[in-house]
Amino acid sequence: MGTTASQLSKESLSEYQELTFLTKQEILLAHKRFTELLEKHEKQQIDARAPMGRITTLPELKSNPFKERICQVFSTSEQKDGSLTFEDFLDLLSAFSDSATLEIKSHYAFRIFDFDDDGTLDCADLEKLVNCLTGETNDAKLSSTEMKQLISNILEESDIDKDGTVNLSEFQHVISRSPDFVSSFKIVL
Repeated sequence: MGTTASQLSKESLSEYQELTFLTKQEILLAHKRFTELLEKHEKQQIDARAPMGRITTLPELKSNPFKERICQVFSTSEQKDGSLTFEDFLDLLSAFSDSATLEIKSHYAFRIFDFDDDGTLDCADLEKLVNCLTGETNDAKLSSTEMKQLISNILEESDIDKDGTVNLSEFQHVISRSPDFVSSFKIVL
């Protein structure tokens, strides 16, 4: 699927359409926006990588409290630096598109919230999740008691097998009861 960053062939465009939830126009716009993130000399390189620092400046991600984590989850970089190739960028946009299924969206949401990448949302993941959502400033930060109570409430509602963590299946069960999730889990260029 590799292609130069400066041009997109009709074959590549068709292949990307088949492999993503994106339209031809969305792919072309994504390509334009991605190449704008690259340095001039990188635009000619096959599989050029845009650094996470540039990707997170996109207006669509700039104010998202999970922007770094989103890049990390979609990055195929062996350095685990959150940099994205164009194909990584398409995968990200596809998962966050209006056309992506609930199963796809919930899978990626789970991976984004699983900060330690161990396949479960434990107390530490849930605390980071809450802190990302509420902000980590002193006036917005929950007290230790409030945080413990909130995590306890989350686990009470979500942890079906009562093992003290939320697995993907349990997470998807909770998400399936949240009608706003699909419409709010999106990034539109």
